[in-house]
Amino acid sequence: MIPVKPHIAKRAHVHSLAHYEGLYRESIANPAGFWSTQAEALTWFHPPESVHQARIEEGEIAWFSGGKLNACYNCVDRHAETQPDKVAIVWAANEPGEYRKITYAELAREVGRMANVLKSHGVRRGDRVAIYLPMIPEVAFAMLACARIGAVHSVVFAGFSAEALRERILDADCAVVLTADEGLRGPKRIPLKETVDDAVEGLSVVRSVLVAKRTGAEVAMTPGRDYWLAEELAKERATCPVEWMDAEDPLFVLYTSGSTGKPKGVLHTTGGYMVYTAFTHRHVFDIHDDDVYFCAADAGWITGHSYIVYGPLANGTTTVMFESVPNYPDCGRYWQVVDDLEVSVFYTAPTAIRAVMRAGDEFVTRASRKSLRILGTVGEPINPEVWTWYHDVVGNGQAAVIDTWWQTETGGIMIAPLPGATPAKPGSATLPMFGIRPVLVDDEGTEIKGNGVSGNLCLAGSWPGQSRTILGDHQRFRSTYFTRFPGYYFTGDGCRRDEDGYYWITGRVDDVINVAGHRLGTAEIESALVAHEAAAEAAVVGFPHEIKGTGIYAFVIIRDDFSAEDPKALVGALRDQVRRVISPIATPDAIQIVSGLPKTRSGKIMRRILRQIAAGKTDDFGDISTLADPTIVEALIASSER
Repeated sequence: MIPVKPHIAKRAHVHSLAHYEGLYRESIANPAGFWSTQAEALTWFHPPESVHQARIEEGEIAWFSGGKLNACYNCVDRHAETQPDKVAIVWAANEPGEYRKITYAELAREVGRMANVLKSHGVRRGDRVAIYLPMIPEVAFAMLACARIGAVHSVVFAGFSAEALRERILDADCAVVLTADEGLRGPKRIPLKETVDDAVEGLSVVRSVLVAKRTGAEVAMTPGRDYWLAEELAKERATCPVEWMDAEDPLFVLYTSGSTGKPKGVLHTTGGYMVYTAFTHRHVFDIHDDDVYFCAADAGWITGHSYIVYGPLANGTTTVMFESVPNYPDCGRYWQVVDDLEVSVFYTAPTAIRAVMRAGDEFVTRASRKSLRILGTVGEPINPEVWTWYHDVVGNGQAAVIDTWWQTETGGIMIAPLPGATPAKPGSATLPMFGIRPVLVDDEGTEIKGNGVSGNLCLAGSWPGQSRTILGDHQRFRSTYFTRFPGYYFTGDGCRRDEDGYYWITGRVDDVINVAGHRLGTAEIESALVAHEAAAEAAVVGFPHEIKGTGIYAFVIIRDDFSAEDPKALVGALRDQVRRVISPIATPDAIQIVSGLPKTRSGKIMRRILRQIAAGKTDDFGDISTLADPTIVEALIASSER
């Protein structure tokens, strides 16, 4: 174990393992009392009439029903009143050294104008708004403006293709889309407006496209539909009343990949989500009034929602928004930002840590990093050797490393060490958050008790930040999360609980793979590949990747009537196909052209064989007697790229 550093413990909200264990027992024994107390950290226009109701088997969950509040008011107004000059957001622009500091008073004015712009374009309470913006302050303004007027935002990662964006706009029935002329990510320019034009072509549902100027690039503007955001903002005053929202009113929908190929619109509601994100942000990162908190995620993912915008701002924290990438102009960029802004808490994905680690220690050690107190990781398990480098080199052996496990559907962090309290084990997410009850079950759903065991990771009971449904498809919500193991929420992850009761996440057990912290459905990638004229069938699996943690490996069968004169060009075309249909993040790292796939006699692909081949482990495939054609395994090995 890594010992807790004394200077961390002096500041910690939870100051010892015994303190954590006592609070945890209390949260499990009396969840209603525990969460009722935590809800007092928010401002309520009307107090909740109840704390919690749930019918887990039905996927019916409610927290703080009858309570009235507004997420924007809790993130902006109350801090603008009590600490107007405190910096709310520091925007770290793409170019090194370029920063914009936005106080809580300024944030209130910006959000008020944005809210009035949305109202002027017909957005009303309950309407849904698509946000397809780069990491510029306007993305936070737009999210908070939607919350202010009771609209439901759907932030789409500004790297998704036109087809992926179109699918999300249609599913959420978005009448207004916010975007920018272009986005900047390191040396790259991303043609966002052009992508939006392709996405909304022929869509009568979209009334308005509001366009922020980021680069000043010339873009096509359709009269009567497209409007420059700055011109629209200039027309509006900064005062906009807040809607009183019920705790169970929707706050946002966020799409995550599913094993069926169709993305799921995960819906989060207002009261429980806000209580849970504020609570976990404050305790997991041991947040104090003078902290400068830097989460290097993108607002297009749940980490950006919970731990760049809603959690930090609800707590009145100074939060950093990062537009660039960790290796621009070189791999010292993160640490330059840390020094420039005196960042005390830093949170990023193991993928990014591995990338900068690979570049060498000198990019880290040339910066002082003396302000760093806590180093967090998110999105995937962190390798023990990377954890150690993060702790010893980046943190100078002083900063606590906080390895967090959670999901889009959980709303906030579920398993993580608490700085000053939990002794760490490199690679382990350690112990559950207050009120969270992890359960390991076997494939038949029987609980596996004790320590030193492995199984399917489920969660018993409910918690305030839990998602409530899949937009427009509650039956899918039930069947995805609550049907396989009745009485539990099934995370889809495998897990090991060691002899000390610490939890180690072992990866996905379904057909969703975690690439650089992004959950991607294998079926979605397979569909994109098969849409190419050359492809007859495809199977996609994950494989160990030095930088991403998990890479994408595709096995593709070519149509008999297609002539591939240049196999390398065909592989390139298939990669481009996935990049165009989904996103560059879904591009396969390896594509193997094959004559067949290992299928059982019932037609099911035996994916464990493909995973072994992709990982280069071809010594022992176990029992393959159920394959319709066992000889296909040798053929796959012979044609393997690895």
